[in-house]
Amino acid sequence: MGPPGAGKGTQAALLKTQLPDAVHLALGELLRTVVRQKTPLSGQISTYLDAGKLLPDRLVCEMVRDYLQTVAARWII
Repeated sequence: MGPPGAGKGTQAALLKTQLPDAVHLALGELLRTVVRQKTPLSGQISTYLDAGKLLPDRLVCEMVRDYLQTVAARWII
């Protein structure tokens, strides 16, 4: 965690080279990906973003949960 430009992404990329099975969760990147998908969740998120409002915790948690379930599914054999 840190402010924009603190080097979070840089450090995550370096860690990823050492821990190839690690997952880098960048909320801003995930948010942009979800909005492009045109799903019911992305519609709810877009409503807040278009109004310039912060997302409610429940939408952020739902977005992260869905992403983590997708990542976890890759590991299930």
